[in-house]
Amino acid sequence: MTGKRRLPQAMQVFERGWLSANNILFTGSGAATLVDTGYVTHAEQTLALVRHALAHSPNPRPLDRVVNTHLHSDHCGGNAALQDAFGCRIAIPAFEADKVRAWDEDALSYRATGQHCARFGFEETVSPGDVLTMGDLSWQALSAPGHDPHALLFWCEEEGILIAGDALWQNGFGVVFPELAGEPGFGEVRATLDLIASLRPRLVIPGHGAPFDDVEAALQRAYSRLDYLSADPARNAENAVKVLLKFLLLERRAIPLAEVETLFETVPLLVLARERFLPGSAAGLAQRAVRALEKAGAARLHDGLLVNEGG
Repeated sequence: MTGKRRLPQAMQVFERGWLSANNILFTGSGAATLVDTGYVTHAEQTLALVRHALAHSPNPRPLDRVVNTHLHSDHCGGNAALQDAFGCRIAIPAFEADKVRAWDEDALSYRATGQHCARFGFEETVSPGDVLTMGDLSWQALSAPGHDPHALLFWCEEEGILIAGDALWQNGFGVVFPELAGEPGFGEVRATLDLIASLRPRLVIPGHGAPFDDVEAALQRAYSRLDYLSADPARNAENAVKVLLKFLLLERRAIPLAEVETLFETVPLLVLARERFLPGSAAGLAQRAVRALEKAGAARLHDGLLVNEGG
């Protein structure tokens, strides 16, 4: 990585895909820190990546700390495995502390989305305004509501680098989940995008996809996407059910078509989206979501199965 896309020497990005969020490893002269840990089914792979990188760093050392941008399952599913392997500290967004302490899978969204996360504990919390030292650099935590009400950004002014989680990707942002439950989300997404624009980062490390430096263009695409979704909340719901089905398909690789319909009858967030925004039968919504994934090249039908395609 050169030029505007250069990373500091003590910083590595493991680009993971859509089932597991990217991981950012900081080494340097201080304690080693990992930001976000992927999905639970990839925990062993996450552990292997981290072990290899630490062993080959200029100052080999065990992992001391994990920090999460937010607690969706694809960002913290490896927490427990890393905690077991290294005895590392876990730092989570402060507003999620009670949910994790009680391990409330409803409040943490895992049951609502039909996803999984191995239970983990935590030793630290991070609040907006806190400054963390990672890779010998100072990173300020900033509030990033919208996709998740308690999500955080991490901003290094010295390097002009923003760790954005799912608040900004090169082509969009994460599903606006609060809107599905009748909570405000579109305005929060806009405020977060405005904040990112005001920072003028030279490089953004998204939760999914490669780091990018065409930040102004990415912001314009995100604003355009937000305008489209907020003009008709049903569009956000349609996108959400498609994304949730794709995530389940990424995890399972293939799902019998009969089971797809069952998912739309039983996964709480899929049921809620249908009841609030997408009237009709579960079977009809399941068929629409399947067709949307097929059209996008994200799935195909084969012998009564919906089969994952494209990652």
